[in-house]
Amino acid sequence: MSLLTVNDLSVSFVTRNGTTKAVQNISFSVEPKSITAIIGESGSGKSVSCYALLGLIPQPPGRVDSGSAHFDGRDLLALSERELRGVRGSDIAMIFQDPMTCLNPYMRIGEQLIEPLLVHGVADKTTATARAVALLDEVGIRNPESAMNAYPFEFSGGMRQRVMIAMALITEPKLLIADEPTTALDVTIQAQILRLIKSLQEKRDIGVLFISHDLAVVSDIADQIVVMEKGHVVEQGSPTDIFSGAQHPYTQKLLAAIPSGEAPPADTSRTPFITASNLKTYFTSENSDEPVKAVDDVSLTINRGEVLGLVGESGSGKSTFGRSLLRLTPITSGKIAFDGVNVGELDRGSLKTLRRRMQMIFQDPYASLNPRMTVYDTLAEPLLLHKIVDRSNLDAAIKSLMDNVGLSRAFAKKYPHEFSGGQRQRIAIGRALATKPEFIVADEPVSALDVTIQAQILDLLKDLKDEYGLTMLFVSHDLAVIRQIADRVAVLYHGKLEEVGETASVFNTPTSDYTKRLLAAIPGKTAA
Repeated sequence: MSLLTVNDLSVSFVTRNGTTKAVQNISFSVEPKSITAIIGESGSGKSVSCYALLGLIPQPPGRVDSGSAHFDGRDLLALSERELRGVRGSDIAMIFQDPMTCLNPYMRIGEQLIEPLLVHGVADKTTATARAVALLDEVGIRNPESAMNAYPFEFSGGMRQRVMIAMALITEPKLLIADEPTTALDVTIQAQILRLIKSLQEKRDIGVLFISHDLAVVSDIADQIVVMEKGHVVEQGSPTDIFSGAQHPYTQKLLAAIPSGEAPPADTSRTPFITASNLKTYFTSENSDEPVKAVDDVSLTINRGEVLGLVGESGSGKSTFGRSLLRLTPITSGKIAFDGVNVGELDRGSLKTLRRRMQMIFQDPYASLNPRMTVYDTLAEPLLLHKIVDRSNLDAAIKSLMDNVGLSRAFAKKYPHEFSGGQRQRIAIGRALATKPEFIVADEPVSALDVTIQAQILDLLKDLKDEYGLTMLFVSHDLAVIRQIADRVAVLYHGKLEEVGETASVFNTPTSDYTKRLLAAIPGKTAA
C-alpha cells in the first residue's frame, strides 16, 4: 500500500489577467521506504503540487480545483486547516530550497529545532533538547552542543541545510518532502546532502518526495521519477526506464540538456593574455586578528581566445580571484598583467578606459540588474558611458545586441522583474558584450538555472566566444559544466591553486587529492 497516493490533482491561480492552471490532473504515489522524485523546469508545477498537499499555497489567489491525496488513511485535500496543522511538521515534514530564508535569523539553532516538538506536544523541553543534540550529530554537525547555541548566519550553506534536515526529521515523520534541497550547494556539499537524505531515509524507513529540476541529481537516489511539464505529468517510471528508455519528447529534452562531459579539444597555439603573478587578496576580520586569505599567492595565466574554467567549493576564492583580475576588489599584493599592461598601476581614468576591454557576468542577474531600468536603458548605459555609439545610432546598436543574445526586440521596454531567470541572464550577457570586450569573467552564470535553460546559455556563450573572439574566465562549482565549456581548468582550494591543466587531462588524470574528491562528487554517474 502506498504511503501517499495523489489522484487527478488540479491547482489554479486567479490573477488580473485571468486564471492560470498551474497543475492539471496529475497523479503519482510515494511508496513506503522509497524516494519518488518530481522533475521539471521552473513553472512546471512540481513545487505547487507539493505545497497544495499541505495547504501551503495562498488562497486566494491559489485554489485546489480537484483531486485527492490519500495519506495514512486520510485525504489531505479534505482536511480542515486545524487538522492539517496536526499533520504538517509531525507526520509530514518539509525541507525547503533556501535554508537561510526558512531559518529565523533571530533565534538560536537549538530553539528552532525543539520548537516543532513543543508545538506538537511530543516532548518536554529537556527531552526535546536531548533529541535535538542527537539529531544534529546524526546529520553531521560537528560539536552539536555548541551548534545548539549558534545562529543561522554562523553556518555555511551546507551546514544550514543539514540543520533544516534535522528540523524536518525531529518529529520522526513518515513522509519527507524535499524541495530543491541541493540547488545552491557546491558539488561536494550537494553529494553529502544527497547521501545524507538517502541514508536517513533508509535508516528511518520513511518515504521521500524529492523535488528537483536536475535529472542528474536524482538519478543516484530516486526509486521512482515523475516528469512534469507545464502542469502535466508527461512520464514516470524507474530511473532505468527514464534514463535508458525515455518516451516523451520533453523527458528526452531534459536528458539531452545534461552537460555531456565532453571536453573541447586542446589548442596549444594560444599566447598569454592575462597573467596573475603571486596574487594575494586578503580581507580583515572583526572576529580575528588573522586576515581571511581569500586568494593566497596564486600565479595563473589565461591565454588569448581560451576559456579557463575556475572550480572549487564556496569559500575557495574563485569569485574573489575573478574580481581581483578586473580590480573590482582591491588586491593585497602581487601583479596582474592584462595584454602587457600592469593593471595595479593604472589610475582611475586609465582603468576606466581599460574596463571597456574587460567585463563581468554576475551569478544573479536579478541582483546585478537595476530594477528601475528597462532592457533598453540597461544596454544603453555602457554604450553611452564609453562613447561607443552616439544617440543617433543607439537604437540600432541595442537591437543588434538583443539579436545576438537571443532576446526579442519587443522586450526592449520591459523591466527585469518581467523576465524569467534565463532571459535575465541573457540581458546581463548583452550588457557585458555592449563594449565589445576582449575578456569576460563569467561568475557562476548558470548555477541557478534549469538544466535546459543552462544548456541554452552555455551554447550562447560558446557561440559568442567564437563570434567575438572572447577570452573568458568561467567560474563555477559545477564540474560537468566546466568540462563542457572550458579549454583548461584551474582548481582552487582555500585560496590556493591546487592544479591547472588541459580540461581532458584534469578530468581524466587529476593529480591533486582535492580535485579527485571534487570529481568523485559529480552527480549522475550511474545515469551516464
